[in-house]
Amino acid sequence: MSEAGLEQKYIKEAFDSNWVVPLGPNVNGFEKDLEAFVGQGKRVVALSAGTAAVHLGLLACGVGPGDEVCVQSLTFCASSHPVSYLGATPVFIDSEPETWNMDPELLEEAIKDRIAKTGKAPKAIVPVTLYGMPYRIDRITEIACRYGIPVVEDAAEGFGSRFNGQMLGTFGKFGVLSFNGNKMITTSGGGALITPDEDSWREIMMYATQYKECYPYYQHEKIGYNYRMSNVCAGIGRGQMSVADDHIAHHKHVQKLYEELLADVTGVTVHKQPSKGGFDSNYWLCTITLDPALRIKGQENAYKAVVPGAVGGAASIMHIAPDALTDCQPNDNVEALRVFLDAAGVEARPVCKPMHKQPVYSSAPAYVNGVSEAVFKVGMCLPAGPYVSDQDVRYIVDTIRAAIA
Repeated sequence: MSEAGLEQKYIKEAFDSNWVVPLGPNVNGFEKDLEAFVGQGKRVVALSAGTAAVHLGLLACGVGPGDEVCVQSLTFCASSHPVSYLGATPVFIDSEPETWNMDPELLEEAIKDRIAKTGKAPKAIVPVTLYGMPYRIDRITEIACRYGIPVVEDAAEGFGSRFNGQMLGTFGKFGVLSFNGNKMITTSGGGALITPDEDSWREIMMYATQYKECYPYYQHEKIGYNYRMSNVCAGIGRGQMSVADDHIAHHKHVQKLYEELLADVTGVTVHKQPSKGGFDSNYWLCTITLDPALRIKGQENAYKAVVPGAVGGAASIMHIAPDALTDCQPNDNVEALRVFLDAAGVEARPVCKPMHKQPVYSSAPAYVNGVSEAVFKVGMCLPAGPYVSDQDVRYIVDTIRAAIA
């Protein structure tokens, strides 16, 4: 049966059996599929979002008001916002240049400095598989163990990425997965937390279901959350699991095609994983960097107009930016290429703006080396999803060539 057929089968079963709730056979089945996929004897809890998984992972690590959490700066806000949910403070760690992920040396420097300044170690460490690229988890866990700090791996973009053959998300105390609509597999919206053992799994399950105790009436002894995945969404996930390996292989194929077709384009560099060290990226998104000297057609008009919509879409009610400029933004040629591609029907976007440069975190401690800001100025994400064909990649590359002045 096809992927779509399986999805429809599981969804129909949910409606036919009236399991249209945040629990049920599809949720249980999806969790078992995920446990088999990630391996290492881990238990998995399916949740409403990857952000919820980060939140519960940090909560289970004991993060609370007055604590600090070391978080990768070059990432999406879902890695850091849950720290604030818990009343704690994110301590942002810059990137190392090869993977664009958390710099282990800077991490240790930050830990030492926070201990010296606050008298205690950060409560958790959150590295991120940015665009599917593995972080240096061997060094990160070595440092974490030395200081007795648990690691919550944000592998939301790294479904199927590996380090030395082992799935990302299974090295730390907890691992985070996301099944948002744009991820490697999707449940339309959703996520999961990878837990180390039965006791941790049971406690996370309690927190995800409003922490209801075993009584014939509602009894709550801790504050819980309504974070469980819907049985309908889990049905989609079960169907998606049948093509997970195909999706990962496709993304890797698209990455190789970009590397081949852009190899002779001066000023454009395809970012790729280190050739040594056990890295195996799923290449969830393929990324390029533009030489600052590269000229793009229409570059003189970059940032002249306010963008009417938010990146990735937003609700119907949203703020309109008062100005097209901020104090930290991509170079003009990156914005000009984004506009040129958009006019050609290709959605591209800048890489993540470093969290330590976000206004909401202006007062948060940050340990920087300039890498994430430099990457943000020159980086761009290109389409790589399962419906991006070889012909599409060639069209995108030809459009990039045509955009160069």
